[in-house]
Amino acid sequence: MRSKYTHFGLRARRAAKWLAIRGGLEAIALATTSRLVKSRSSRGVIFTMHHVRPERAGSFSPNAHLSITPDFLEQTIEMLLERGWIPVSLADMPRRLEDPEDNGRYMAFTLDDGYRDNRDHAYPVFRKYGIPFTMFVTAGFIKRTRSIWWETLESMLAKARQISIDLDGVEHRFDTVSKREKYTAFDYITDRFPGNDEDRFVAAIDAAARRAGIDPLAIVESEVFSEAELREFSREGLLSLGAHTVTHVSLAHAPLDRVVDEVRQSAEFVSRVSGTRPESFAFPYGDSSAACSREFDQIADLGFSVAVTTRPGLLQPANRLTPTAMPRVSLNGYHQNTRYVRALLSGLPFVFAPGAPAKPSPSHG
Repeated sequence: MRSKYTHFGLRARRAAKWLAIRGGLEAIALATTSRLVKSRSSRGVIFTMHHVRPERAGSFSPNAHLSITPDFLEQTIEMLLERGWIPVSLADMPRRLEDPEDNGRYMAFTLDDGYRDNRDHAYPVFRKYGIPFTMFVTAGFIKRTRSIWWETLESMLAKARQISIDLDGVEHRFDTVSKREKYTAFDYITDRFPGNDEDRFVAAIDAAARRAGIDPLAIVESEVFSEAELREFSREGLLSLGAHTVTHVSLAHAPLDRVVDEVRQSAEFVSRVSGTRPESFAFPYGDSSAACSREFDQIADLGFSVAVTTRPGLLQPANRLTPTAMPRVSLNGYHQNTRYVRALLSGLPFVFAPGAPAKPSPSHG
C-alpha cells in the first residue's frame, strides 16, 4: 500500500496546533503582564524535560519539541529564582504541599529517559544554581535492549528517500524525498502508535530502519547513558534517579502482570545502579490514555512515594492526596522563551486549552 500525498493535512493541522499554542501563550503573557487577567494561585510546579543540548543544525526535526538548550534552562531558572520560587527535590514536593501554613511556591525539575546530554548540558546549569533534579531512566535503553522508536523514525526518515513499513499487517510505502514528505510520513506513522501491541509497532519501525541502513540500537548507544556512566553520575549530590519502566511501554494498555514486572524491574535496576531504591516514578508517555487510576494505585502499592504524568498543570494543596498522579509542565523546544514560561506559571493555559503531549503517545494528535 502506497501512503503518499493523501496525508499532507496532518502536518498542516500539527503546525496549526503549535502556532495556536504559541499564540495563546503570547496572549496570556501580555494579559498577565498588563494585569488584564489575574493569574491563578498555585503551590508548586514540576517541570519535565527530555534532551538538554545546544541547537542542532538540520531542517528535519520532528522531535524538536523534546529538546531545549542549556541557555533556555538557565534563563528559566534565573527567572523563577528572581520571582521567589524555591527549588526542592521531587520526592520532597508532596510534603511541601501538606503544610497549610506554608505559603512558599516550590519548583522541581525532572528529565525523562536517561539521555547523556542531561549530564553534559543540564547538570552544569543545575550545579551552578544548586538545583536538585530527578532523572527518570528507562532500563531497556540503558541496557541497549530497547530502541527509542521516535528517534529511530526521525533518523530513518532523515536519511531515506523511500521507506516501507508494516503497520497492522499492512505494508505502507512512503516517498520521503522532500522535507514535506518526510514530515507527512512521520505524522502518519506516529498517529498509528498502537495501544495494545506496542512491541510489534516498535519492532516494525526497527525493521524498516535496518532496511534503510539505520541501526536502532546505535542511536540508543549515541544518546543514552551506559550503565557504567549512569552509576558514576548517580553519585552526584543534586541528582536523584527515578524509575521509568524497562521498555517505555504505555502502562494503561498493558496487562496488569506486565505493569507490575515493568515497574518492579525498573526499580530494581535503579537500585542496583545507584545503591538506593527510587522513591519516584514517571509514567511513559504519561497522558490520560497512558496512565489512569489503575496505574496510579499500582504505583502506590509498589511503594513509590511520588509519580509524575505529563498531564499539564500546576500543583495545588489537593495534589498531596494523589501523589502518584502528579501533573507536570513541559519545557518545550518549540516555545523557548521565559515569557511563555511565565504564561504557563499563571495557570491560565491549563484552564483554556489542553496541553500537548510530551512525546508521541497513543493520543498523539
